[in-house]
Amino acid sequence: MKITAAVARSVHAPLEFETLELDDVRDDEVRVRLVAAGVCHTDALVRNGVLPTSLPVVLGHEGAGIVEAIGEGVTAVAVGDHVVLGFNSCGACPQCESGHPAYCADFPRLNFGGQRVDGTTSLRTDSHPVASHFFGQSSFATHANVAARSVVKVPSTVSLELLGPLGCGITTGAGTVLNVLRPESGSSIVIFGTGAVGNAALLAAIVAGCSTIIMVDVVEKRLELARHLGATHVINGLHEDAVGIVREITGPGAHYAIDTTGNAEVFRQMIDALAPQGSAALVGAAAPGTEASIDIGAFLVNSPTVTAVIEGDAIP
Repeated sequence: MKITAAVARSVHAPLEFETLELDDVRDDEVRVRLVAAGVCHTDALVRNGVLPTSLPVVLGHEGAGIVEAIGEGVTAVAVGDHVVLGFNSCGACPQCESGHPAYCADFPRLNFGGQRVDGTTSLRTDSHPVASHFFGQSSFATHANVAARSVVKVPSTVSLELLGPLGCGITTGAGTVLNVLRPESGSSIVIFGTGAVGNAALLAAIVAGCSTIIMVDVVEKRLELARHLGATHVINGLHEDAVGIVREITGPGAHYAIDTTGNAEVFRQMIDALAPQGSAALVGAAAPGTEASIDIGAFLVNSPTVTAVIEGDAIP
């Protein structure tokens, strides 16, 4: 069938709206008519060549829409269901079977490979293939053939225009807090970056009962929004000493910290802002080869736990 999609044809170039041919849905796939899609920083990183994938490609991995067709092996959803689209996973490796599909052994190929496992792509223009199945979906399009494991049914009473970012940004931010860090009620947390991921982490910290929630950014309007959403403190890292102020607010440092930026300097600040035996999580992507420094002496004395989190370590 003919569809319209936003195609990334070359590094750094604007996406181009094109008419493409979408092939037949496979046995383990769902055809979704997209109603809305969020835009994630990872889409930009791939378009800019920071994270490699095949070009041309249809990006997008925060899709929400309505099921139009299902493969013969699909039982979880039916035609007409409202769905949100998430990342793909194999469902059979030890990580998937233990409830950690974001660490699927085949995650890079299934989500960044630009094709199905059998090497086919669902999209073509004339006789030329266009990479598809980005994060299992390629949702910057009017329609997509989506891996069944990427599809989550949602109530039809909720506006699909609001739900797309549940597939990545909100899952990543909230999941990092609730699934990985698991802060105790009354604890303190500092979150670097107040985009969709950071604000999702903020809201999850409220749910978890954190009494001190510090948000750090360099854009004043974002900090205003973070305060509106429930941050107890905001810091403009462009003009203020973020680590010093966090320590002033919390005493020994924050119990928990998150870096949503992937910036090497911010990663260091995240660690330096922690209290002794605090826990930190990196969720922001950076270019391969990016390195950050750590004060080994201070690291030993404080003995923090530092981890990285993909997709909030969540089961969609």
